[in-house]
Amino acid sequence: MSSFPTMSAEVRHNWTLAEVNALFALPFNDLMFQAQLTHRAHFKANEVQISTLLSIKTGACQEDCKYCPQSGHYNTGLERERLLEVEKVLTQAKAAKDKGASRFCMGAAWSNPKQRDMPYIMEMIKGVKEMGLETCMTLGKLTADQAHELANAGLDYYNHNLDTSPEFYGEIITTRTYQDRLDTLSHVRDAGMKVCCGGIVGMGETANDRSALLMQIANLAEHPESVPINMLVKVAGTPLENVDDLDAFEFIRTIAVARIMLPKSHVRLSAGRSRMNEQMQALCFMAGANSIFYGDKLLTTENPEADADMQLFAKLGLKPEQRHDVSDEAYEAALAEAIHEANEPSLFHAAV
Repeated sequence: MSSFPTMSAEVRHNWTLAEVNALFALPFNDLMFQAQLTHRAHFKANEVQISTLLSIKTGACQEDCKYCPQSGHYNTGLERERLLEVEKVLTQAKAAKDKGASRFCMGAAWSNPKQRDMPYIMEMIKGVKEMGLETCMTLGKLTADQAHELANAGLDYYNHNLDTSPEFYGEIITTRTYQDRLDTLSHVRDAGMKVCCGGIVGMGETANDRSALLMQIANLAEHPESVPINMLVKVAGTPLENVDDLDAFEFIRTIAVARIMLPKSHVRLSAGRSRMNEQMQALCFMAGANSIFYGDKLLTTENPEADADMQLFAKLGLKPEQRHDVSDEAYEAALAEAIHEANEPSLFHAAV
């Protein structure tokens, strides 16, 4: 029997759409196996990074994102709230840490933060960091100066999703351009912060759009350290409330392809988990997802309760991630060993 070809540990930034489509087209078991090889070469196989997400300012956003219940363009019955007081945010952060979270993410429904709010944002960042938690924020579009302000306050991660492919983007959002999003990501990198950037699937996009989204993310000059893959949560009152559901296996394939293309990034199983049964979530972890949001809310939408997550972790033998690094040399050694032990025909030939 022929053996696997040796694959490079090099992180690629030159994916083509044909290559990504070829990965999606692999037989399901082959794709899952390839994703597992990649995952185990860079991460401990049974550890999952745990984050908690808090809405620090809810509703009345100026953007018209068709999936979002917080958009001021749609009537979803969401109660609008002002920016939370710093003390309330820190109380929530302590509760998240007590439940096992290692990262605390704060999201505000803004098109972009106003300078009058920045002093309060700075206090939140500093207070959460003093608790020993990693900090992450998503506040909308940033200027270069604002990115540096956040970095100087100690912010670890900034989340700014591309949402979908450039080709489908105009069907979902008209109030902010794709280039606006890319510019914000550049400002975050230039300021020295880590990037959290992913997208949403199940919004009526094509398979090509899902491939193109992952290609955009993987071809950034630096891969995001965290890549949330969201499944659309359909909310009454938004333009996407009646869109057809995405097939579960197509979602799992998206996780697996993201893992292969972004080998050193945390791939986060994000919004939509409340609609996934335990078996689907287990397959997502097998496909290389190694990060989740923990708690019963993701900003304003439902998320599995923390106790349910811990019960699932116990069934699967998973545990919260301990921070660690794997060198390129370790990657080569681990991958070579896995390939030698498998000694089966190449699963990757279709994608090269």
